[in-house]
Amino acid sequence: MVSPPPTLMVFDDFNNNSYDGGAGPSTGPRKRGRGRPKGSRNGTRKPKKPKAYDPNSKLIKSCPKFESGITKAERESGNLEIVASVLMRFDAIRRRLHQVNQPKDILTTASTNCMRMGVRTNMTRRIGPIPGVQVGDIFYYWGEMCLVGLHRDMAAGIDYLSAKRSGVDGHAATSVVTSGQYDDETEELDTLIYIGQDGKGKNRQPCDQVLKNGNLALEASVRKGNDVRVVRLEKHNNEKVFIYDGLYLVSDFEHVIGKSGFKEFRFKLVRKPDQPSGYAIWKSVEILRNHDLIDPRNGSILGDLSFGAEVLRVPLVNEVDEDDKTIPEDFDYIRSQCYSGMMFDLNVDIQSLGCHNCEGESCSHQNCSCMRKNGGELPYHNNILVSRKPLIYECGGSCPCPNDCPNRLVQTGLKLHLEVFKTANYGWGLRSWDPIRAGTFICEFAGVSKTKEEVEEDDDYLFDTSRVYHRFIWNYEPQLLREDASKQVSEVINLPTQVFISAKEKGNVGRFMNHSCWPNVFWQPIEYENNGATYVRIGLFAMKHIPPMTELTYDYGVSCVEKNGEDEILYKGKKICLCGSVKCRGSFG
Repeated sequence: MVSPPPTLMVFDDFNNNSYDGGAGPSTGPRKRGRGRPKGSRNGTRKPKKPKAYDPNSKLIKSCPKFESGITKAERESGNLEIVASVLMRFDAIRRRLHQVNQPKDILTTASTNCMRMGVRTNMTRRIGPIPGVQVGDIFYYWGEMCLVGLHRDMAAGIDYLSAKRSGVDGHAATSVVTSGQYDDETEELDTLIYIGQDGKGKNRQPCDQVLKNGNLALEASVRKGNDVRVVRLEKHNNEKVFIYDGLYLVSDFEHVIGKSGFKEFRFKLVRKPDQPSGYAIWKSVEILRNHDLIDPRNGSILGDLSFGAEVLRVPLVNEVDEDDKTIPEDFDYIRSQCYSGMMFDLNVDIQSLGCHNCEGESCSHQNCSCMRKNGGELPYHNNILVSRKPLIYECGGSCPCPNDCPNRLVQTGLKLHLEVFKTANYGWGLRSWDPIRAGTFICEFAGVSKTKEEVEEDDDYLFDTSRVYHRFIWNYEPQLLREDASKQVSEVINLPTQVFISAKEKGNVGRFMNHSCWPNVFWQPIEYENNGATYVRIGLFAMKHIPPMTELTYDYGVSCVEKNGEDEILYKGKKICLCGSVKCRGSFG
């Protein structure tokens, strides 16, 4: 997992460690200047204008005592862990800016602050693969690609090395991004017709493209035959998604009259063979989404494993052995958790339950009691989790707010096209047809809540909060937004009692999510109230952006932890781990 950053320093007015450029107005008393004495009423006093929001209030100029945890060498050349850390921290800042309702420049603020504070990697411009970035990775923002070095140019679709920095004779293109602003031909899986850049004159009027800058670099790459990284833009649910599709060669180009009536460059790029699938997977899943009721795959076994329980059907497929039509062992599909008499706070005063001052309106105001339980802020923004917390409170049965209240998420069921599929090495698994943004709610771990005494020793479908889980940092760092470090949100789980949920006999798609020591999903406890009693559900959320058809995994934890010397900790589980990740501990459970 991503190593946690160093301990955050507290910045306040007492230690005089304010941010360069001002840390905001002083909270102490101000001296009265010269002018009209206090209490004078001569003339009509005009009402004060509300202070205009400063879009630069979250921008950082410098913070000398901040430690990014990324070494100088790692900033120049990264790896899987560093790339994951940079993307995770950028998105955490972005989510926080949405939560505090910064009106504009959210993406600029998030990317600028990361760059200025050294939260970036692969700064060395290079031709070919980028360390830590894999074919098929997805990005939701242009700035994310710049922070990890996939495409360094912040504005243009062609990134290149100049003659002095290319290491070869003349210019050389390093990467291109299809942005949708030109007439690129993108439908073919292994070829791309890429239109050159510029072609705009004064007042943005069309004009002939000329052979300079990025166009000159792509033309040079035809002769040199160097690798060019290709990122393809697609849309999903009206959101832009950038897909890294690997290395291409620029095979040819021509200077022709375009649709605008002016000359443009048309570059043909051909994908190099023997690379993992990227764009091809996206297009194949797009067919599944567009023809949801007809599955063209030979490995299809069941159209809907939930048998209508979910709003979106859950296909069952075995593409490992298409002749094997065996279905998972018998279990009852349930949408949400059920209880065997287990609940918390049985003697709760019913009058104190629910947000009674939210009649007919969503919970977004400061008087909402559920908001106060969550620290005065909604835990979600546009159905995206903002921060991990020891415990999140969702509106429950006693709350008069509507069903579409933004504080109701885990209880609303599946929103993604998920499917259960046969893995090559460890039984059934779970994956999504949809791309998944970091912080997205995937599913609840549904099953039967049990006490520790009720848990069976051989239960392979048990969720157990008493296990030891590998620590990681997912939330934003306040210093990266000019906030006091004391505002760091705790990620240490705090439950009134341990939670045990068995999905052996009753469960949902969550029971098929496998373990990994390098997961892309994490769990978050959610408390809610129903019929005068409070319960805890387990919500499973995306740790990072997840491409379509990528297996969804979370850390099952281990039952035993041993110290080996002063610093090294050994995690020992009851079962052998087959996740094969770079961080594999060898066991789990």
